[in-house]
Amino acid sequence: MRLGRYRGGLVSLILLCSVLMMRSGNAQTVADFYAGRTINVYIGFSPGGAYDIYARQLARFMGNHLPGRPKLVPQSMAGAGGLRAANFLYSVAPRDGTAIGMFSRGLVTAPLLTGAPYDSRKFFWLGSVAPETVLCAVWSTSPIVTWDDMLHKNFVMGGTAPGADSDDYSSVLKNMFGAKLKLVSGYPGGIELNIAMERGEIDGRCGWSWSAIKGTCLSLISEKKIRLLVQMGLSKEPELPDVPWIMDRATNDRDRQMLDLLLARQVAAWPFMAPPGLPEDRKAALRQAFDDTMRDPEFLAETRRSGLIVNPVDGAKLDALIAEVYRIPQDVVDAARSTVGFGAR
Repeated sequence: MRLGRYRGGLVSLILLCSVLMMRSGNAQTVADFYAGRTINVYIGFSPGGAYDIYARQLARFMGNHLPGRPKLVPQSMAGAGGLRAANFLYSVAPRDGTAIGMFSRGLVTAPLLTGAPYDSRKFFWLGSVAPETVLCAVWSTSPIVTWDDMLHKNFVMGGTAPGADSDDYSSVLKNMFGAKLKLVSGYPGGIELNIAMERGEIDGRCGWSWSAIKGTCLSLISEKKIRLLVQMGLSKEPELPDVPWIMDRATNDRDRQMLDLLLARQVAAWPFMAPPGLPEDRKAALRQAFDDTMRDPEFLAETRRSGLIVNPVDGAKLDALIAEVYRIPQDVVDAARSTVGFGAR
């Protein structure tokens, strides 16, 4: 009898301890989770370009704004214009708040335009550092000087991968406006595209961010080594009043609708995101930390020293933008897909 009572008491004690442990685990705070941990920041481009600089600067400061003050560690994951990083974050990366990333803005709409194997609505969007205007530019030795030259002279533009700005906006010039353009894709990133221009392998590149040019390559303009042919964005860049705006070249409402879709990515120009399925409390903490970093005086001073722009778009606005893009009529989406070389589904 005593042994039975002892065993019964032991079982009850074990059950009680299990319940207390479960309650303790459930009560773990965000600070408890992040204390002493590392967050990997996966960057979908090679080192040295503007995406990489933005991501590394964010990694330096964002941990200060997270409960538990985790360390953020940049991880280069270049490939296919950021698609390698996008697929990793969507399907492989841990879904506990220890992985965030940055990939090409073009991949925000790539599931609609290129058939990329993920749903952009399911990523958790922390926000974007700034909206962006992008440009098509050529090296000074290129025979292409004006918009009309693009329509009448053969030239070669470089790209990184289908779905990337470099490729899609070259295709817009060719397929919507009749530019006599040949696209050579497969370069790892912007640094390699610039080297290829200087070597004469290509005439130029499209989808080149104005903030990236200002931050890392402004001397190419001041020394007249490159020419800016056309700017692309949902609004015209005030700093570039003399560079033709692509929206002014659209001659009908259907073309303007397609450009609205193709240029929507520029609002999410420098996006940061986390994998789907994160716990709600960590999602809230990550988004708040991103917003706080965008106001951090030290972060702002660092980006100014790099010549980069901070004009943040918050995560909720990106959610709304992406939801709106996914509601665009299918016939317009099909036409835009054809424009960037993927055809109607």
